[in-house]
Amino acid sequence: VYVLRRLDDLNRLDIVLLDLATGQTRVLYGKASTRASNPRWSPDGQWIAFLSQETGREEIWLIKPTGEGLHQLTKSGQDVFQFDWSPNSKQAAVIFNRNGAYDLSVVEVEAGTVSDLRSGAGIHSNPYWSSDGKFIAFEYESPIAPPDLYRIDAATKKVTQLTFSTPPALAKNKLVLPERVSYKSYDGLEIPAFLYRPEKPNGAAILYPHGGPKDQYGFFWDDLAQYFTAKGYTYLAPNYRGSTGYGIDFERANYNDWGVGDTQDCLHGAKFLCGMAGIKPERIGIMGGSYGGYMTVCSLAYDTEYLFACGVMKYGDANLISSWAQCERRLRLYTEIFLGHPAGNHEIYLKGSPIREVKNIQKPILILHGLLDTICPPESSEELVEMLRKENKTFEYKTYANEPHGFLRREDQLDAYAWIERFLDWYLLPL
Repeated sequence: VYVLRRLDDLNRLDIVLLDLATGQTRVLYGKASTRASNPRWSPDGQWIAFLSQETGREEIWLIKPTGEGLHQLTKSGQDVFQFDWSPNSKQAAVIFNRNGAYDLSVVEVEAGTVSDLRSGAGIHSNPYWSSDGKFIAFEYESPIAPPDLYRIDAATKKVTQLTFSTPPALAKNKLVLPERVSYKSYDGLEIPAFLYRPEKPNGAAILYPHGGPKDQYGFFWDDLAQYFTAKGYTYLAPNYRGSTGYGIDFERANYNDWGVGDTQDCLHGAKFLCGMAGIKPERIGIMGGSYGGYMTVCSLAYDTEYLFACGVMKYGDANLISSWAQCERRLRLYTEIFLGHPAGNHEIYLKGSPIREVKNIQKPILILHGLLDTICPPESSEELVEMLRKENKTFEYKTYANEPHGFLRREDQLDAYAWIERFLDWYLLPL
């Protein structure tokens, strides 16, 4: 059983059964503008479980290999992140996304009832039942605990930590647990966000839009957020429109609208920070990677109030048309899910390309990019730098010869972090 992408409907993913003996295929589940994913056979071979957005949320559905018996298993009104069958096919270990906290639960297949095993301000992932059904192994991380492996006894619910990744030096530090907040954007849409409050504020703040845009900031381990919070920065990570975890309507709210509504969500995040006690309005910066880097450039180019004092763009984008043409094929299709093909939606691509508004950028920007990037091609940063130079803007530019999308080598990560820290400290902290 596998997932089929329909090129005639990029918002549709079908569940298809392949008969290995005959080579024949049969669509078990497929609906217009509905994504289905993660098909899993039950160990007894009676059911195929999969995720579907049919109800507006990522819920688990069941269907027999014959195509009969289709029904919805989970009805939580929350997105299911991952799941795993129990060996006896009577239960499923399920990760529910509850507003950025990924909780571990058990769902009874017959009744559909849900029992929470572990919940709270953290991220559970990759649940795996033992072959004898006695325990579930999983990963867990939180803003104050790096990722580690754990197991939970299915009968007693006793949890045992299996790996220990926290360095002793880090364990001595007081880490900050972010709080959930929200604020209204320009059109009244409520934007959820995560706010790190430093113990000793320095008056400066950083707004961090995540990548994606089909992604979500949650209760993950974020060492960079912790580092800047320890320095006294207030750190706000908004889940702008287009983010996952809040239902399909919110997730698709940036369709045909890249660089417009989501940029306003970031700008109103800056206004939210301006309203906080102790924050100096002239000391707010924006920093992001990939789509978050694109949000950084958009926020600097489209903001007539100049709410940000500076910006950091990591492996981002500024020209949607040229980036669509130069990136790998799967990324072109990904972009077309949101914006359609540029041949038919040329104006939408142009409207969302901040390179056309470089003349309006009044604040300094740091640009970091890997030269092996096939997702956001390095040429996109080259184009932006050329325009910044032409318009006599203030910028810094650093490339990494052996890095793909994101920085993977330890020496390059440390170098990039050093550049980011110097840049933000220089423009956001008083002399």
